[in-house]
Amino acid sequence: MRRIEIVLGDITRERVDAIVNAANSSLLGGGGVDGAIHRAGGPAILEECRRLRATSHPNGVHTGEAVATRAGRLPARWVIHAVGPVWPGPGPEADERRKLLANAYRNSIDLAAELGATSVAMPAISAGIYGWPADDTAVVALDAATEAERAPALVRFVLFSARMHDEFHEAADRLGLDVA
Repeated sequence: MRRIEIVLGDITRERVDAIVNAANSSLLGGGGVDGAIHRAGGPAILEECRRLRATSHPNGVHTGEAVATRAGRLPARWVIHAVGPVWPGPGPEADERRKLLANAYRNSIDLAAELGATSVAMPAISAGIYGWPADDTAVVALDAATEAERAPALVRFVLFSARMHDEFHEAADRLGLDVA
């Protein structure tokens, strides 16, 4: 049985098997969640990301994909680096990019299960500097968590702002989900 939780907090402090990083395609750090994870996890995460760039991902990670590294100094075992899309504004391109956002969530959840994680903490991918509307990010994220064929027993959405926390709870209510 999969449990979905929505909490307000700092994802870098989560005591789970894996945390998801809202990464950029370069894997070399950035702002927001990405910067916080790299700072809290220490240089070991960046070193592993550089190894990925030197070997299996010389051009970075494509939008919608996810890769994993160990978590350095974080209390988690792994960091799953997921690349979400930039919000293009309303219109037909948004529909295509929404599929990429769903892939970022699904691929993260699937990779967590593949790693053997029984718990994963996820941020609101693409909802920060990438500008994705909070209400839509919440629906896409929760759909991915409920529809995933393989997933850790616990999928926890860790949201940094009260506004985003409220958006996720409102989306869960609209979707008829029982979340903690």
